[in-house]
Amino acid sequence: MVNLTIDHIPVTVPEGTTILDAARSAGIHIPSLCYLRGVNEIGACRVCVVELVGMDRLVPACNNVVEEGMEVLTSSPKVRETRRINVELLLSQHDCHCATCVRSGNCSLQTIANDLNILDLPFEKKVPETRWDRSFPLFRDASKCIKCMRCIQICDKVQTLNIWDVAATGSRTTVDVSLNRKIAQADCSLCGQCITHCPVGALRERDDTRQVFEALADPEKITVVQVAPAVRTAWGEFMDLSAEQATVKRMVAALRRIGFDYIFDTNFAADLTIMEEGSEFLQRLKNPGAFKAPMFTSCCPGWVRFLKSQYPDMVSQLSTAKSPQQMFGAVAKSYYAQLLGVDPKKIYSVSIMPCLAKKQEAALPTMDSAGAGPDVDAVLTTRELSRMIRSEHILPAELKEEEFDEPLGVASGAGIIFGATGGVMEAALRSAYYLVTGKNPSPDAFRDVRGMDGWKEATFHIADTPIRVAVVSGLGNARRLIQALRRGEVQYDFVEVMACPGGCSGGGGQPIHDGQELAESRSEKLYGLDAIADLRFSHENPSVQRLYKDFLVRPLSEKAHHLLHTDHTAWEMPLSPDNQKN
Repeated sequence: MVNLTIDHIPVTVPEGTTILDAARSAGIHIPSLCYLRGVNEIGACRVCVVELVGMDRLVPACNNVVEEGMEVLTSSPKVRETRRINVELLLSQHDCHCATCVRSGNCSLQTIANDLNILDLPFEKKVPETRWDRSFPLFRDASKCIKCMRCIQICDKVQTLNIWDVAATGSRTTVDVSLNRKIAQADCSLCGQCITHCPVGALRERDDTRQVFEALADPEKITVVQVAPAVRTAWGEFMDLSAEQATVKRMVAALRRIGFDYIFDTNFAADLTIMEEGSEFLQRLKNPGAFKAPMFTSCCPGWVRFLKSQYPDMVSQLSTAKSPQQMFGAVAKSYYAQLLGVDPKKIYSVSIMPCLAKKQEAALPTMDSAGAGPDVDAVLTTRELSRMIRSEHILPAELKEEEFDEPLGVASGAGIIFGATGGVMEAALRSAYYLVTGKNPSPDAFRDVRGMDGWKEATFHIADTPIRVAVVSGLGNARRLIQALRRGEVQYDFVEVMACPGGCSGGGGQPIHDGQELAESRSEKLYGLDAIADLRFSHENPSVQRLYKDFLVRPLSEKAHHLLHTDHTAWEMPLSPDNQKN
């Protein structure tokens, strides 16, 4: 242990502890901008500088470790003045039009500037111009970049895609797409982790709320909205709603107040996905010579983009099942249009997702199976939903709870856990067991795939057949697993992959809380909802059973294949630089 004083307070911490963490352990706050534990500890912003008694120069607290007898001052006159100058310099190259920034009120730079009582700038303003493809789901605003390098580090170290890099030199130094590429030409997975880890508004999703509002105002359009499982765990965070206030049913009430005609649950389509994907897996398992193992899940479009760009020779191992979002869109514009007795082209289908990649997925030319234009017309993130609620001046806490509409609003607990890493695998195994044995397992028989470990593996027995499975989240972990598969170090039958660490709960479209990773706590909420659900198995969903009886006939039928499955090779994805060399 190391003994030191911080602001004259005795502190004892383990060896190797940074000054920043030592101060936090004593309840002393040192502001920081660029710091991300274990990812970005480069001391770039110099906002966390502290004074060490007996030393002339200030040091960043984030990457300097404590020493025995050290005396640290976190708010001396020298520290305050230096910290103020450093922030003023950042602001001199920053677009400070906070009123029009998506991160206003949730911006670390704004908070620190306010805390330092910065009311004017002594330095000349030089704000870089932004040139960007505004049609791409991910938007970068160079005028707001503070060169903290977080986006570079999260993409390199966690997701291993190396999309971002330092550009230019000196005072013109900034961040841009690596290798002088345009973003649409890059092998970006659209995981959105760079957005959720940006401390300011330099990175954000393309805003699609305006076109949704226009559709809501069009009397000729029937607006149908689906809500993904992970959204219900986070939608109220921006509005500081308690867990008791931010219920699923109150979210439904808010959506109805916004003006949507029909409000459904993507979990319905998750149950449908299990029926199709689970049946496909069992088909492949029975014919090992016809299919290469393992079969990969295909519900995460960020993962699909990753596999197509990094390991295109393995795309055939993806399940052909569409994601729940796209299955729902196809069903809404075929089966549900038939139930309503309306022209499918009148239906405007909206999804609310914790994800950016879903925006690009909906725009794929292969996602128009119902023959009425795109099966999903617009995709909103959880953050965009929150902004729509605010723009309509809705106070969710004061709303009475309302139910999803039927029949596409009925879902099982198995569908709910899709939003957590391991949830898709667990839901699939619950129903696969039934499809093989004719009996339900214990709903929690496959809980070994739960948890936040980036790479989990297990073997389960279904009718004496061992099923080797793996679950990974985060694209860096996906790369490690694939490389291990290629080396022959591991063998699996079925693998679930989610692009975002922790799964959809930690998705790139979720609310941002700088310095906090909330995927685990959000996932726990999903498992809690599953535990109290009346239905725990996808195959027992009565609305799904009715869909097959009245419309699809059976899983993997010709009609099911047409509406619910896709050809992953039928669209192009930019290859990684390594694959381009080859």
